[in-house]
Amino acid sequence: MSEAQRKVLQGKLGYHFVDVALLKQALSHRSIGACNNERLEFLGDSILSFVIADELFRLFPGAREGELSRLRSQLVKGDTLANIARELDLGPYLILGDGEKKSGGATRESILADAVEALLGAIYLEAGLPEARSAILRLLASRIGQLSLSDTKKDSKSKLQELLQSKKLPLPEYEVASVEGEGHAQVFTVTCAVQNSSYKASATASSRKKAEKLAALQMLQHLNYQ
Repeated sequence: MSEAQRKVLQGKLGYHFVDVALLKQALSHRSIGACNNERLEFLGDSILSFVIADELFRLFPGAREGELSRLRSQLVKGDTLANIARELDLGPYLILGDGEKKSGGATRESILADAVEALLGAIYLEAGLPEARSAILRLLASRIGQLSLSDTKKDSKSKLQELLQSKKLPLPEYEVASVEGEGHAQVFTVTCAVQNSSYKASATASSRKKAEKLAALQMLQHLNYQ
Protein backbone atom coordinates (compact mmCIF):
# COMPACT_ATOMS: atom_id res chain seq x y z
CA MET A 1 0.00 0.00 0.00
CA SER A 2 1.44 3.36 -1.01
CA GLU A 3 1.59 6.38 1.28
CA ALA A 4 -1.11 8.07 -0.82
CA GLN A 5 -3.40 5.05 -0.44
CA ARG A 6 -2.81 4.99 3.31
CA LYS A 7 -3.78 8.64 3.57
CA VAL A 8 -7.02 8.05 1.69
CA LEU A 9 -8.00 5.08 3.84
CA GLN A 10 -7.02 6.75 7.10
CA GLY A 11 -8.89 9.87 6.08
CA LYS A 12 -12.08 7.83 5.65
CA LEU A 13 -11.41 6.02 8.91
CA GLY A 14 -10.82 9.29 10.73
CA TYR A 15 -7.66 8.04 12.39
CA HIS A 16 -4.02 8.16 11.22
CA PHE A 17 -1.72 5.36 12.37
CA VAL A 18 1.76 6.13 13.60
CA ASP A 19 2.71 2.45 13.32
CA VAL A 20 2.18 1.59 9.65
CA ALA A 21 3.00 -2.07 10.35
CA LEU A 22 0.04 -2.24 12.75
CA LEU A 23 -2.28 -0.90 10.07
CA LYS A 24 -0.93 -3.46 7.62
CA GLN A 25 -1.52 -6.28 10.09
CA ALA A 26 -5.09 -5.14 10.68
CA LEU A 27 -5.77 -5.47 6.95
CA SER A 28 -4.06 -8.87 6.60
CA HIS A 29 -6.31 -11.91 6.29
CA ARG A 30 -5.18 -15.23 7.76
CA SER A 31 -4.71 -16.56 4.21
CA ILE A 32 -1.43 -14.63 3.96
CA GLY A 33 0.24 -16.45 6.85
CA ALA A 34 1.08 -16.01 10.52
CA CYS A 35 1.15 -12.20 10.67
CA ASN A 36 -2.60 -11.76 10.20
CA ASN A 37 -5.42 -9.80 11.81
CA GLU A 38 -7.16 -12.54 13.82
CA ARG A 39 -5.85 -11.41 17.23
CA LEU A 40 -6.65 -7.78 16.44
CA GLU A 41 -10.11 -8.85 15.33
CA PHE A 42 -10.66 -10.59 18.68
CA LEU A 43 -9.61 -7.46 20.53
CA GLY A 44 -11.65 -5.12 18.33
CA ASP A 45 -14.77 -7.25 18.70
CA SER A 46 -14.61 -6.98 22.49
CA ILE A 47 -13.95 -3.24 22.47
CA LEU A 48 -16.75 -2.63 19.95
CA SER A 49 -19.22 -4.55 22.07
CA PHE A 50 -18.21 -2.69 25.23
CA VAL A 51 -18.33 0.78 23.67
CA ILE A 52 -21.71 0.17 22.07
CA ALA A 53 -23.11 -1.29 25.30
CA ASP A 54 -21.91 1.77 27.22
CA GLU A 55 -23.37 4.17 24.65
CA LEU A 56 -26.75 2.42 24.55
CA PHE A 57 -26.88 2.31 28.35
CA ARG A 58 -26.57 6.10 28.36
CA LEU A 59 -28.91 6.76 25.43
CA PHE A 60 -31.78 4.51 26.59
CA PRO A 61 -32.03 4.87 30.40
CA GLY A 62 -35.45 3.21 30.49
CA ALA A 63 -34.59 0.20 28.34
CA ARG A 64 -34.55 -3.32 29.74
CA GLU A 65 -31.57 -5.67 29.43
CA GLY A 66 -33.11 -7.65 26.58
CA GLU A 67 -33.95 -4.50 24.65
CA LEU A 68 -30.41 -3.17 25.06
CA SER A 69 -28.97 -6.51 23.94
CA ARG A 70 -31.07 -6.54 20.80
CA LEU A 71 -30.13 -2.95 19.96
CA ARG A 72 -26.47 -3.77 20.44
CA SER A 73 -26.71 -6.85 18.23
CA GLN A 74 -28.01 -4.66 15.37
CA LEU A 75 -24.91 -2.49 15.56
CA VAL A 76 -22.20 -5.11 16.06
CA LYS A 77 -23.49 -7.87 13.76
CA GLY A 78 -21.52 -8.92 10.71
CA ASP A 79 -23.92 -7.39 8.19
CA THR A 80 -23.56 -3.95 9.76
CA LEU A 81 -19.78 -4.13 9.95
CA ALA A 82 -19.53 -5.35 6.37
CA ASN A 83 -21.61 -2.39 5.24
CA ILE A 84 -19.30 -0.04 7.15
CA ALA A 85 -16.35 -1.68 5.38
CA ARG A 86 -18.02 -1.00 2.03
CA GLU A 87 -18.61 2.62 3.00
CA LEU A 88 -14.88 2.84 3.72
CA ASP A 89 -14.19 1.08 0.42
CA LEU A 90 -12.04 -1.30 2.45
CA GLY A 91 -11.99 -4.21 -0.01
CA PRO A 92 -9.14 -2.97 -2.24
CA TYR A 93 -6.93 -2.40 0.82
CA LEU A 94 -7.27 -5.95 2.19
CA ILE A 95 -4.15 -8.12 2.06
CA LEU A 96 -5.21 -11.59 0.97
CA GLY A 97 -3.54 -14.83 -0.06
CA ASP A 98 -3.69 -15.73 -3.74
CA GLY A 99 -6.47 -18.28 -3.27
CA GLU A 100 -8.61 -15.87 -1.30
CA LYS A 101 -8.09 -13.16 -3.92
CA LYS A 102 -9.23 -15.45 -6.72
CA SER A 103 -12.33 -16.54 -4.80
CA GLY A 104 -13.51 -12.96 -4.23
CA GLY A 105 -12.39 -12.57 -0.64
CA ALA A 106 -12.21 -8.79 -0.91
CA THR A 107 -16.00 -8.66 -1.22
CA ARG A 108 -16.88 -11.42 1.28
CA GLU A 109 -18.97 -10.10 4.17
CA SER A 110 -17.19 -12.05 6.90
CA ILE A 111 -13.73 -10.89 5.77
CA LEU A 112 -14.87 -7.27 5.50
CA ALA A 113 -16.51 -7.34 8.94
CA ASP A 114 -13.45 -8.96 10.52
CA ALA A 115 -11.19 -6.28 9.03
CA VAL A 116 -13.29 -3.49 10.58
CA GLU A 117 -12.99 -5.15 14.00
CA ALA A 118 -9.24 -5.60 13.48
CA LEU A 119 -8.83 -1.92 12.63
CA LEU A 120 -10.66 -0.95 15.81
CA GLY A 121 -8.43 -3.30 17.80
CA ALA A 122 -5.37 -1.73 16.20
CA ILE A 123 -6.54 1.80 17.06
CA TYR A 124 -7.03 0.70 20.67
CA LEU A 125 -3.54 -0.81 20.83
CA GLU A 126 -1.90 2.30 19.43
CA ALA A 127 -3.93 5.10 21.01
CA GLY A 128 -6.05 3.63 23.80
CA LEU A 129 -9.75 3.42 24.57
CA PRO A 130 -10.70 7.11 24.05
CA GLU A 131 -9.50 7.05 20.42
CA ALA A 132 -11.06 3.64 19.78
CA ARG A 133 -14.35 4.86 21.27
CA SER A 134 -14.28 7.97 19.09
CA ALA A 135 -13.67 5.87 15.97
CA ILE A 136 -16.48 3.45 16.81
CA LEU A 137 -19.04 6.17 17.51
CA ARG A 138 -17.97 8.10 14.41
CA LEU A 139 -18.37 5.05 12.15
CA LEU A 140 -21.72 4.11 13.67
CA ALA A 141 -23.09 7.62 14.31
CA SER A 142 -25.86 7.56 11.69
CA ARG A 143 -26.99 4.07 12.69
CA ILE A 144 -27.03 4.90 16.40
CA GLY A 145 -29.05 8.02 15.63
CA GLN A 146 -31.73 5.94 13.90
CA LEU A 147 -32.19 3.47 16.76
CA SER A 148 -35.49 3.15 18.56
CA LEU A 149 -36.81 0.77 21.20
CA SER A 150 -39.36 -0.30 18.59
CA ASP A 151 -36.38 -1.96 16.87
CA THR A 152 -36.06 -4.45 19.74
CA LYS A 153 -38.85 -6.77 18.66
CA LYS A 154 -37.62 -10.34 18.56
CA ASP A 155 -36.82 -11.80 15.16
CA SER A 156 -38.26 -15.05 13.83
CA LYS A 157 -35.29 -17.18 14.95
CA SER A 158 -35.65 -15.97 18.53
CA LYS A 159 -39.41 -16.53 18.48
CA LEU A 160 -39.02 -20.06 17.13
CA GLN A 161 -36.39 -20.87 19.74
CA GLU A 162 -38.59 -19.59 22.57
CA LEU A 163 -41.59 -21.53 21.26
CA LEU A 164 -39.63 -24.79 21.20
CA GLN A 165 -38.15 -24.15 24.63
CA SER A 166 -41.63 -23.55 26.04
CA LYS A 167 -42.58 -27.01 24.74
CA LYS A 168 -39.34 -28.50 26.16
CA LEU A 169 -38.17 -29.40 22.64
CA PRO A 170 -34.61 -29.21 21.26
CA LEU A 171 -33.50 -26.12 19.38
CA PRO A 172 -34.25 -25.96 15.62
CA GLU A 173 -31.65 -27.29 13.21
CA TYR A 174 -30.53 -25.05 10.34
CA GLU A 175 -28.66 -26.47 7.38
CA VAL A 176 -27.23 -24.80 4.30
CA ALA A 177 -28.75 -26.72 1.41
CA SER A 178 -26.88 -24.86 -1.34
CA VAL A 179 -24.73 -21.82 -2.09
CA GLU A 180 -24.85 -20.40 -5.59
CA GLY A 181 -23.04 -17.52 -7.25
CA GLU A 182 -19.65 -16.00 -6.50
CA GLY A 183 -18.32 -13.39 -4.11
CA HIS A 184 -20.77 -10.61 -3.28
CA ALA A 185 -23.45 -12.20 -5.49
CA GLN A 186 -23.78 -15.43 -3.49
CA VAL A 187 -27.25 -16.79 -2.76
CA PHE A 188 -27.86 -19.13 0.19
CA THR A 189 -30.63 -21.71 0.53
CA VAL A 190 -31.17 -22.83 4.13
CA THR A 191 -33.52 -25.41 5.63
CA CYS A 192 -35.00 -25.42 9.11
CA ALA A 193 -36.21 -28.56 10.89
CA VAL A 194 -37.67 -29.13 14.36
CA GLN A 195 -38.30 -32.26 16.39
CA ASN A 196 -41.77 -33.83 16.20
CA SER A 197 -42.50 -32.27 12.81
CA SER A 198 -41.97 -33.84 9.40
CA TYR A 199 -42.16 -30.39 7.81
CA LYS A 200 -38.87 -28.85 6.70
CA ALA A 201 -38.91 -25.12 5.96
CA SER A 202 -36.68 -23.78 3.19
CA ALA A 203 -35.71 -20.22 2.27
CA THR A 204 -33.27 -18.42 -0.02
CA ALA A 205 -31.54 -15.08 0.60
CA SER A 206 -28.36 -13.11 -0.04
CA SER A 207 -26.81 -14.22 3.27
CA ARG A 208 -27.00 -17.28 5.46
CA LYS A 209 -28.42 -15.31 8.39
CA LYS A 210 -31.20 -13.80 6.31
CA ALA A 211 -32.09 -17.21 4.87
CA GLU A 212 -32.19 -18.71 8.37
CA LYS A 213 -34.59 -15.99 9.56
CA LEU A 214 -36.87 -16.54 6.58
CA ALA A 215 -36.83 -20.30 7.11
CA ALA A 216 -37.62 -19.79 10.81
CA LEU A 217 -40.55 -17.56 9.86
CA GLN A 218 -41.91 -20.27 7.56
CA MET A 219 -41.59 -22.81 10.37
CA LEU A 220 -43.43 -20.51 12.77
CA GLN A 221 -46.24 -20.06 10.26
CA HIS A 222 -46.41 -23.82 9.76
CA LEU A 223 -46.70 -24.31 13.50
CA ASN A 224 -49.45 -21.64 13.57
CA TYR A 225 -47.44 -19.45 15.92
CA GLN A 226 -48.40 -15.78 16.15
